[in-house]
Amino acid sequence: MRKTNRVSTGKVDKYRDFQSIQCEHALSQTTLTTIELKTWLEKETGSILTPVQGQAQRERDDTQAALQNLTEASKMLLENSQKEIEKRNLKVYNRARALNKLAALFIDRLKKLKVPDQVSFDTLSTFASETQKIILVTEIDIKNWFPRISPFFIMDRRKFLTIYEKTKLTVNGLNDFVNKEYVKSKLLEKTFQHIAELQAFQKQIADIEQVKANLKSEVLEVEKEIVDLDQQTTQLKGKATMGQLTQLESEQETLNNELKLALRHLQKPFLKMQALATSGGGGGITPDELRMLGLYMENPFEAVVSEGSVCPTLKQILEKLARFLAEDKLKLKSDKQRKAEEAVEQILTHDHIALVAKRCTEVAANKKQLLSSTEMDEAKQSLGVFAKKMETLRTHKSSLETDEVLKERQRQELLEKTRHLKKSIEENVVTFLGKQVQIQ
Repeated sequence: MRKTNRVSTGKVDKYRDFQSIQCEHALSQTTLTTIELKTWLEKETGSILTPVQGQAQRERDDTQAALQNLTEASKMLLENSQKEIEKRNLKVYNRARALNKLAALFIDRLKKLKVPDQVSFDTLSTFASETQKIILVTEIDIKNWFPRISPFFIMDRRKFLTIYEKTKLTVNGLNDFVNKEYVKSKLLEKTFQHIAELQAFQKQIADIEQVKANLKSEVLEVEKEIVDLDQQTTQLKGKATMGQLTQLESEQETLNNELKLALRHLQKPFLKMQALATSGGGGGITPDELRMLGLYMENPFEAVVSEGSVCPTLKQILEKLARFLAEDKLKLKSDKQRKAEEAVEQILTHDHIALVAKRCTEVAANKKQLLSSTEMDEAKQSLGVFAKKMETLRTHKSSLETDEVLKERQRQELLEKTRHLKKSIEENVVTFLGKQVQIQ
């Protein structure tokens, strides 16, 4: 009894040791690159997968040879039946034609079979399934038609049936192998395919990252060119000639605003005068006055410059406006009419805008003289060139940034695919080897 207890205790201890080793192994994890993983997996599974793949190739080759023999036998039926057809023997003719069509049908079916160049579970399984279907259909045709052809072509039919039965056995053997033996290594084979896909994806990611780095470098170069060109433009605008032009344009804007302020109470009356003239009740307003009226409302600076600092047309318009106001033709509200009358009096009687008008003509003359100078012409041409180049650079930069975004999107899609593949490979390794790996 004591001896039995000692033996039992020893077995328990060994079982516990085995369990502890399994637990340690389960907890341990091997980190591998895809290249290292393939080598490691081949070493771990070579004794399982290599023999099965070798057998798969032999089964493929044997089936291919058997199908070739069956094709040759079908051609033999086709040729011999054709010879009998040509003899025009009435006793054999109809059966010869039937056999000829049947043999042609056999050959046509066999031609459609695609023998896989690369053997894998998926390709061999598909090939086995398609071949099995053709063998079964052929057997039905044999059972239906060979009795009708009898008793003719007895030797040809026997020869064909012998080859057919051998082919049938070979095809059945192929299907048995695929469904009973090869299927066991399907997961392992699929894992190697996943590793190949993963390596291809990682190479694509590396290529995309290189392209992205090149694009980023090119963007930085373009940005530097844009900064340099912007500095050149600023320097050119800062030159004396361009500075003078900027100053004159600023003064022109100021004068234009001053004129608008002086004419602000005349805007409504001017609009009514314009409407009155265009509707046929013009009150003696000439086409030239009507044109100038519109210009004074829109851009009084240009209006003053176009007719001179004395502003004769403006004064004619204001005299006619004064008459319209006195006759109440414009139908203005009392407050607006009072302000309009005061503005007209200020301009006609006190020459309220004379000083501003004189300054307008001076600024316009100075600006014209400056714009016609050789230095200004060269500056304008340079600015035009700079502007076109700047537009080209910004368009190029935008295109590069768009390409960069597209490449990043492709990279993210590939990274997502690699994540799924890595997870699938790691799970498969645990399933058929009981070992944990982490793929870098």
